[in-house]
Amino acid sequence: MTDTPNRKLKFVLGFAVFFAALWFMWDTSVVYPLKIFVVLLHETSHAIASVATGGGIDKITLDPRQGGACYCFGGNAFITLTAGYLGSLLWGAAMVEGARSKKVRTDWVNGFIGVMVVLLTAFFVRSGFGLLFGIAFGLTMVMAAKKMGPTMNRGLLFTLGLTSVLYAILDIKSDVLDRPHLQSDAAMLGELTHVPTLVYGVLWIAIALGVAFLLLKRAYKDA
Repeated sequence: MTDTPNRKLKFVLGFAVFFAALWFMWDTSVVYPLKIFVVLLHETSHAIASVATGGGIDKITLDPRQGGACYCFGGNAFITLTAGYLGSLLWGAAMVEGARSKKVRTDWVNGFIGVMVVLLTAFFVRSGFGLLFGIAFGLTMVMAAKKMGPTMNRGLLFTLGLTSVLYAILDIKSDVLDRPHLQSDAAMLGELTHVPTLVYGVLWIAIALGVAFLLLKRAYKDA
């Protein structure tokens, strides 16, 4: 029990260093592949929502400027449009929770992520950059899962999850709050529902910040 304050202090310092490193390297080539991966999660979330509400998928595209699109048909437009930012946020939260749990085989999870990225790319991604990225990223994840030990696999999964959560927050801020004129998911929802784009932006970023706070609180409690 006497060591608990030290463990919690180490957790806070470790998380602060990790978060700072991720933040300062945000626009570097080191973090770039992770950000494109999160864009893929965003578009995949649109696709899942479309299929789940009775629609279908034509194709997914990715571009090197961290952009992407999911061409869907049918389904519930409100749910499909809402699923992008919030979907990538929830995927990130799930990865962070998986990395935090001692019961999860993170090498299996990382390998599964790699296989799913390759399959998703092969079946649905229809842009040259997207195809190259998806195959390369997926195979790298599979190889990393096999070659790395438990600690590094856990760190990789945590990094993917935290990047996804952080990217969701920054992406909503950039696309919706800073540039409300942009043809974003929120703008299309605004056209659909006649609710101002800013309302969706504020709501989504509040949800994203709340999820990030809960993840940090749970991790700190277990430290």
